[in-house]
Amino acid sequence: MKALVIARNSLRRMFRQRANIFFVFIFPMLLILVLGATFGSSATPRLGVVVARPGPLADALLAQLQRTPQLAVSVVGSDAALLTDVERGDYDAGLEIPASYDAAIRSGRTVTVDYVAIPSTGDQKGEELILSAVDRQAMLIGAARFAVAQHTAPDISAGLGQARRVAPEVPAVSVRQESAGKTTILQGVSQFGEGAWTELLLFMFLTALTAGVALIEVRKLGVPRRMLATPTRVSTLVAGEVLGRLLIGLVQALVIIFGSALLFGVHWGQPIGVIAIVVLFGLVAAGFGIFIGTLFRTEQQAMGISLLLGLGLAALGGCMVPLELFSPTMRTIAHITPHAWASDAFAKLIGDGDSIGAILPQLGVLAIYAVVLLSLATWRLRRVLVSAPA
Repeated sequence: MKALVIARNSLRRMFRQRANIFFVFIFPMLLILVLGATFGSSATPRLGVVVARPGPLADALLAQLQRTPQLAVSVVGSDAALLTDVERGDYDAGLEIPASYDAAIRSGRTVTVDYVAIPSTGDQKGEELILSAVDRQAMLIGAARFAVAQHTAPDISAGLGQARRVAPEVPAVSVRQESAGKTTILQGVSQFGEGAWTELLLFMFLTALTAGVALIEVRKLGVPRRMLATPTRVSTLVAGEVLGRLLIGLVQALVIIFGSALLFGVHWGQPIGVIAIVVLFGLVAAGFGIFIGTLFRTEQQAMGISLLLGLGLAALGGCMVPLELFSPTMRTIAHITPHAWASDAFAKLIGDGDSIGAILPQLGVLAIYAVVLLSLATWRLRRVLVSAPA
């Protein structure tokens, strides 16, 4: 019971400072939003279309785009509104059909359709779908112009009618697609999915390290000495400190998981698998944080090392740049960190839709990390508490 009281007090002490509430809860959600909007790609590309002047041909192109599978098309009222929506990320790309579209085609002139996208976030899949839809109509127009040139149609409208009638009779080219090897790019992850789990790992570990710094303040205030003067064993103090760091990490994880699911639609996969990853990684982070907190005498020293280790290990473990973008050698090196193993487990749960059985190897490695780090932390904390001056 005393251990639970110590853990609860650690949680209250952590969030007594309002700055901690921002950095533990709000800041991770903002980073998930930024990373998802910048680097994520939605499952279905979103296209905004402006039809400057409706006409049979412009409407036909719009209809062709709307019939394109795996492409979400919305009509936008003006070029300025479309540009603003693309800049804000409401659409992955935009298409502007000019007012001269119908007239230019009927007179035999070339017309330009403007494509708008942010270069750093342009979705290659969406661009290919749009170009394919435009090319289909361009082929019909080319066939209609050929019919007019050969005097088999009096005008472009009649030529288009002939082209549409002939098109279904033309034998289609059959393309068979097969996959060879295994891609390293995650296929089943939503726009904000990978950013959500990497930020979860980053901030759980970083918060545990900075919370471990509070041990120095507690020792300076003489709290352990006063508690040991009561019928309280050293093992109870150690258990309370470990549970306190774990409780802080679990509360933060719950906020990130439910917040990202509600705000960004992140699907986290099988709940029991997510719980297993979060608890084991929380124990790893708690052990590392307590161990660091027992090595230094001042908060400044501990805070500097904690930030350096927290950010450095997170970067190496794929929490800042996805592991699939690492070279094979760097990917191997990254797995000296618990972050990489936890990230692999989340990738299987969220990206592949696997169950907890598929991530047992990753959970086993995290359990080994937890046992080793908690053993070191317990040993160091016991020595510090017992040797504290009376």
